[in-house]
Amino acid sequence: MFCPKCNSEKTSVTDSRSDGGAIRRRRECSDCGYRFTTYERVELTLPVVIKKDGSRENFDREKIRKGLRRACEKRPVSIEAIDAAVEAIEKRAQELCQKEVDSRELGELVMDELRKMDKIAYVRFASVYREFSDVSQFVDTLKSLGTSTSDSPKKAGNS
Repeated sequence: MFCPKCNSEKTSVTDSRSDGGAIRRRRECSDCGYRFTTYERVELTLPVVIKKDGSRENFDREKIRKGLRRACEKRPVSIEAIDAAVEAIEKRAQELCQKEVDSRELGELVMDELRKMDKIAYVRFASVYREFSDVSQFVDTLKSLGTSTSDSPKKAGNS
């Protein structure tokens, strides 16, 4: 670490402590005696999303949250479950270790989480996301859900 005052490389750590999501370090320059603070954080890099039209935009967790909330509207899905799904999607996007990700791949991650949360919300999202052009596509999606009933959520409250 270089001293911000004299640019010397001869600095030492005098104190370290955890400060939320970072490690705070007090340092002192051996050449000029200047004391300063540095922070060490994990750099989270989320991929840039490549849209259908080829344009690119930054990964936006708020946009994912809005899509999930819209799909789960009037369904017995808690805000906590939606927030957990957003966290899981963001984590999986980071784990791809790619600088760019296709919006279709991100949409599949969203659909995976919706399938676990609520089948109706999943079908709602799929009908818009996959742009169903006829009833047969809708029926095929419903049939695919029927074959995996072992992971269906328990009913909660009023529907």
